[in-house]
Amino acid sequence: MSMISYQVESFGRPLAQVVRDLPKPQGTEVVLQVGSCGVCHSDVHLHDGYFDLGNDVKLDMTRTLKPPRTLGHEIAGTVVAVGPDVRDVSIGDRRVVFPWIGCGRCALCESGNEHLCNSPQALGIHRDGGFATHSLIPHPRYLIDYGSLAEEQACTYACSGLTAYSALKKLIPITPQDPLLIIGAGGVGLSGIRLARQMFGIAPIVVEVDRSKWDIAREAGAAELIDPNAEGAIKSLMKATGGVAAAVDFVGAAASFSFGFNALRKAGKLICVGLFGGATQIVPAMVSMKSVSVIGSYVGSLQEMRELL
Repeated sequence: MSMISYQVESFGRPLAQVVRDLPKPQGTEVVLQVGSCGVCHSDVHLHDGYFDLGNDVKLDMTRTLKPPRTLGHEIAGTVVAVGPDVRDVSIGDRRVVFPWIGCGRCALCESGNEHLCNSPQALGIHRDGGFATHSLIPHPRYLIDYGSLAEEQACTYACSGLTAYSALKKLIPITPQDPLLIIGAGGVGLSGIRLARQMFGIAPIVVEVDRSKWDIAREAGAAELIDPNAEGAIKSLMKATGGVAAAVDFVGAAASFSFGFNALRKAGKLICVGLFGGATQIVPAMVSMKSVSVIGSYVGSLQEMRELL
């Protein structure tokens, strides 16, 4: 039996259709017939071979992703074959895949943070991913039951949904009375807006430069929309709130990072999630005097994905 995959053979070139034999799972491996696989914005960067960090600085990905490679890390589908050591799933099970796999041996992996492993084995980056008819998963622990969710929705929870959930968890112990700022109303930002209401009972203030996104942000649960380019935007926000308890930057540009930092009240938190790129300056003395925390957040852990689903 054969399978079809769409691979990066040369950076920046169209994906190549490749037909090859379907792998036979060994040990704890599982073969998933892919039903849905999301296209993440990072797939575009990986296909190009670099992340543009702004200011003419590029993060080279050509040493990380080695062609030929099948992209796609937002994977959901049906189990069609299992290795002899698999006990926790059965043929016919419908599952979404946690793709942020680590080495399994380092301190980060052993602490439950495989997604931060320094020797990553992530699907769609270091291992072949889901832009294919089938995907080989190394262990059933990375397969999560998505219940009654639509498959095409469930697959996105492996990246955009998980990213938003993990970022918002870092806000604990925020309360419904605390003003929360969410920067960016793209796909991940909209997930963050919805999760803020579900997790904390907070209708966040949302910063979005593109006014065409304002209506959908309101539908998702935004209490107020701010155009960061409007005159006096940050001053008006500070006057209305006294500074926000936390800001989550789902953009990651110089301007968005600065806006979030400047909007914080004393002891506030800035969670930086987005990878848009750029560089900004923070005055160390202001971090100290305001006692603020600046925290990075990258996708999320296997346990967090289980919690989310």
